[in-house]
Amino acid sequence: MNAKRLRRLPVVGALTAGGLVLLTAGPAFAHVTVQPGQAEKGGYSTINFKVPNERDDSSTVKLEVTLPADHPLASVMPQPVPGWDVKVTRSKLSKPMEMHGEKITEAVTKVTWTGGKIEPGMFQQFPLSVGQLPDDADQLAFKALQTYDDKEVVRWIEEPKEGAAEPENPAPVLKLVAPAEGSDGDGAAAASGQDKDSEKAGTENSASEDASDDEDGSDTTARVLGIAGIVIGAAGVVFGVVASRRRSA
Repeated sequence: MNAKRLRRLPVVGALTAGGLVLLTAGPAFAHVTVQPGQAEKGGYSTINFKVPNERDDSSTVKLEVTLPADHPLASVMPQPVPGWDVKVTRSKLSKPMEMHGEKITEAVTKVTWTGGKIEPGMFQQFPLSVGQLPDDADQLAFKALQTYDDKEVVRWIEEPKEGAAEPENPAPVLKLVAPAEGSDGDGAAAASGQDKDSEKAGTENSASEDASDDEDGSDTTARVLGIAGIVIGAAGVVFGVVASRRRSA
């Protein structure tokens, strides 16, 4: 083996290893995820479960999402997805929760989409409006089951752990962050202030228009009286001339 061939061996080995790494990492990009990846604590959010088809010879025909039991969500509403049927499963809570002054005894625990098809090389989004999000948690994990038309089921149920490598089948995770400044009370106050300013401006404009209307009315009245005076004066002159002629006759 000559020196040139010996020099090539490390390069070939590196390329082979790199190819193996890429092949191994490939499926990690195809798991079910939550879009957007974060939402504000204590609020409401519309999230999408993004489901890519990672198979070349079969289609995804079912998605089943289980909502977190440790942080139940009182309000869960799916948005219709063309071509898909949706089923919402509610369960009784072991501990009732309070929301807007009302006691909630059951919550949505599972949402299932069926009847549609995600072809190879395609993806589909499944929207949900959820709330009220907890304010005592940093993330919510939604365990998902993806079923293909050949009966294969991929279980995206492993919860990622901080500081650890990503699991082989990670569950979709929604990160929860502190509310932005002014997103609640401050925002409402600003909107209220704008409403008051608009109302004040509207009142001033109305008063200005009324004054303008009054001025226009006064000018019109003056013109009418002036014309009437001219007509009456002319009539008087004509009457005088006629009377004078009668006397002379």
